[in-house]
Amino acid sequence: MTRKILIVDDEFFITRSLSFMLKKEGYHCDIANDGQKALENIGSEKPDLIFLDVDMPVKNGYETAREIRQNPAWKDIHIIMLSAKGQDIDEKRGLEAGANEYILKPFDPRAILARVREILI
Repeated sequence: MTRKILIVDDEFFITRSLSFMLKKEGYHCDIANDGQKALENIGSEKPDLIFLDVDMPVKNGYETAREIRQNPAWKDIHIIMLSAKGQDIDEKRGLEAGANEYILKPFDPRAILARVREILI
């Protein structure tokens, strides 16, 4: 069974590099450029893991994470919030919104891949 990952970010380089790296490892990846498109994607094809950017147009990562957690059918989706915001308050806000983890940009691709493997065992 191929594991599904949704990458939600409005930065083309981030979505392209994460998608390339994860597809190379055999994961199925979808991309959404804002929180609203992410919610639509989840509704049609529930992912096992979501990489969720904080700052995006239409609906930000905090709002998106909260909406995901409000849906009982989506509560088991692992959310890794990605952000350039490194203050403790930003991480706290992300975790309170429903993220399982908060990773700062720029990130180490090898560390991301290792973490994905741990989560999707």
